[in-house]
Amino acid sequence: MAIRAILTFLWFSVTGLPALAADVELLMFEQPGCVYCARWNEEVAPEYPRTAEGRAAPLRRLDLRAPLPEGITIDGHPIFTPTFVVIVDGVETGRLEGYPGEDFFWPLLASLLRDAGAVLAE
Repeated sequence: MAIRAILTFLWFSVTGLPALAADVELLMFEQPGCVYCARWNEEVAPEYPRTAEGRAAPLRRLDLRAPLPEGITIDGHPIFTPTFVVIVDGVETGRLEGYPGEDFFWPLLASLLRDAGAVLAE
């Protein structure tokens, strides 16, 4: 899948045709009773959709023990909660295991999103 995305990007770059935007999402694996999930919900969740990161990668919450939705491919099922997985066109490009606090979360997420090719426009 990643090879196809690269070839598509190269094709549009060479031909001068506009490239199609990649579908970027942030998956949040969580489970009941997770104190760090609750902390993230208090400190980050309310503002997330209004941030550049939230606009670039909308959040999709997943239960840690539930099967993956169809069309999602990740490197391995998370063990810890919360685990944040950046996916592009359904394929994992990076992850953050645990919640290090708001001051560390935002720069780490921004780095993962930039590595995935997301544009963080304010």
